[in-house]
Formats: sequence, structure tokens, C-alpha cells
Amino acid sequence: MIVALIIFALLMLLLSGVPVAFVLGGLGLAMLLLADMSPLMVPMALHASFDSFILLSVPLFLLMSNILLQGGVGKDLFNAVQSWVGHWPGGLGIATIASCTIFSAISGSSVATAATIGSVAIKEMTDRGYHRPFVLGLIAAGGTLGILIPPSIPMIVYGVITEESIVDLFLAGIGPGLIMAGGFIAFSFLYATFGKACTPVPKASSRERNAATLRALPIVLLAVVIIGGIYAGIFTPTESAAIGVALSLLLVLALKTFSWDGFKVACMATMKTTITIFLIMAGAKVFGKAITLYQIPQEISMFVSLHIGSTGLFILAVCLILLLMGFFLESISMLLIMMPVLYPSLAPLGIDPIWFGIIFVIMIECALITPPVGLNLFVIQAVAGGKVVEVVRGVWPFILLMLGCLLIVYFFPIVALYLPFYL
Repeated sequence: MIVALIIFALLMLLLSGVPVAFVLGGLGLAMLLLADMSPLMVPMALHASFDSFILLSVPLFLLMSNILLQGGVGKDLFNAVQSWVGHWPGGLGIATIASCTIFSAISGSSVATAATIGSVAIKEMTDRGYHRPFVLGLIAAGGTLGILIPPSIPMIVYGVITEESIVDLFLAGIGPGLIMAGGFIAFSFLYATFGKACTPVPKASSRERNAATLRALPIVLLAVVIIGGIYAGIFTPTESAAIGVALSLLLVLALKTFSWDGFKVACMATMKTTITIFLIMAGAKVFGKAITLYQIPQEISMFVSLHIGSTGLFILAVCLILLLMGFFLESISMLLIMMPVLYPSLAPLGIDPIWFGIIFVIMIECALITPPVGLNLFVIQAVAGGKVVEVVRGVWPFILLMLGCLLIVYFFPIVALYLPFYL
């Protein structure tokens, strides 16, 4: 009964338009007061929610991706990849996804990935005859690779909540991320081969290819330093993010594509996103404290143990819930609302939390491109200057491809767990 009332209150407040952070924090405070518990638990919970060195990596990764976005490095990266594959059938689509994949290894953000690559690829592809909804859907979906291919801000948040190894989560995201990128590339090839005719890009000469590759090489090296340094144990994710900010500044200044105004825009965008994420985290911490004191996670865990006897049924239920939540909530909110409730149920079912984290992130990816509040839909709409309905029409094939990747990870867990276990 209590669980039903909490869910009802949560839904009513969210649907009424109250910001997620205040819904979670306010509801948590109300639950504490109704149980005659001290409201002093709230500031204690707020302090505990930010008492983590690893959380410093969130604003740093965001700042790095915003600096690169304002510096226009997406053009150099896209041109380099296009010079190698642009003349293939669907070559511009392949170049777009390959560029998203490489940039994802730097940014940690789906929005930054979609905006950076979209600002270059949309015009190139539409000018070559690619159907506009396909182009917008491709880039919106390609942007979601930014949170599956490490580094990933949602994975950092998941690791903080569950106290799982963030490095293991990063490693686990590589295989599924490459499989998903491969699926998008294959679809682009098939679309161009059997679908609407697209004018191929003339094959680049060796000289043009070498020049474009040389100009984009620092971007690739930046990704290698960030990811390689973490996996080699040279520095932590937070230190990696700080080094990434310094190197990205040097890169855009060396390319002479950055300005003081661009730096101010990057800092403001980083500040807004960071405040949003941290406010939601603070509210979720209070809410999580309240439901823990009400022993709701334990009750749900007991219910799962008694009535859901298989991993498959549990994962199916979770995925359906996340799909529905994705229609109304953004990714970090879903993560912070659901994980305190779901995490205690993993051990009784023998579910590996690293593997479950990848399942969860893939579902978050779907939420990023599902209407009505899929964040990447509005990012691409803003970049393209079109209508959201165009983006929505183009994303459905890619949602199906994401769900196909989810099935691969479910039936073949080794895809996600091989690197964390054997490296």
C-alpha cells in the first residue's frame, strides 16, 4: 500500500511539471516527516551525496566536451573519417557513426556527441540526397553512443550509487558500444544500397586523405590518452577528465578555432548541466534515504525473490518499466530513481551488477531518442533547425537496433563482461 501511494505521488508530481530534483527531495522529506524522523537527515544525506572525489569528473568531462564542441573539432574529425569511407555506399552515414564513436571516447556525453557531429554531418548528408528524417535519426542515435562507449557520465553516476568499479563499467561498455555502432553502420550501408539513392562522395586522393587524417590525429590521440590512461592505471577517471580539459584547451587553441566567447559559452553550458545533474542527485539521495528507512527496497527485493524466479523475467520487467519511464524522464533521473530500488534485488537473482549496468545504460540510450522528452531529439532539432517530428520519424529503426543490441548483451553476457574479467 505504501509503495503504491509513493508511486502515485511521484507520478502526479512529475506529470504536473514539478522539476525532478524537487519532486524527489520534497517527497523524501515528506516521507521522513510523516514517519516522525528527524529532518536533519536531509542535510546529512545531501552532504553524503557529494562526498565523492569521482563526482568531480562529471563537470570536467562536460567542460571538455563543450570546449571541443565550441572549438569545432567535429568538422576535422568528420572530414578525416569521410576521406577514408565517404565513397563507399552509405559512406557519409558510416563516417557519421564512426565519428560519433571516436568522439564518444572523449566526451562522456550523448548531447555533446550529437551536437558536435550533427553540426557538420547534417548538411553534408542532406546535400548528397540522404532522406532528412534518416539523417536526423542517425545522428540522434549515434549521439547516444556517448554514454555507452567510455567515458560515460551515467556510468560514473551508476558506479557512485552502487559502489561498483567505474573502470570495470567503462570496460564493459566497449564491446556493446562497438556492436551498436556496427549495427548503425550496417543499416546505413543497407539504406544506401537498397533504399533511397544517395550521391556518393568522390574518392579522396592519398594527399587529401593524409592531410585530413593529420589534422584530426590530435583528437584521436586525446581519446587514447583519456581512455588509455584510465585502463593502464596511470590516473583515475577524475584525473583523466582534468587532463582532458587541459589537452582539449591546448588543442582548440592550436587549431585557432576557439575564442574567449566560445570559452564562456562552454563554461555556462557546463555549469547548467552540472547543476541540473547534481540537484537531481541531491534530491534522489534524500528520496533514497527515505525509502530505505521505510524498508521499501528490502520489500521489493523480497517480492522479487518470491515471485520473480528468473533473471529473464526480472530484466524484461525492468526494461518495460524503463521504456515507459523514458517517455517522461531524462536519463540521470531514471538512473537515480530506479537504482536504489532495484540494486538490492540483483544479488538474490545472481545478476552481475556490472552486466546489469550496461543493460540499464542501453535502456537509457533508448530513452534519449524516444518522444516526447528524448533529449537528443531536441538537440538534433535545434542543430538542424527543423521540426522534432522529423527526428522522431527517423529514430525508430535505430531504437529497434538498440533493442537488438540489448538482446545480444542479454543472451551473451561475455560481450560486456569479457574485458572487465580478463584485463
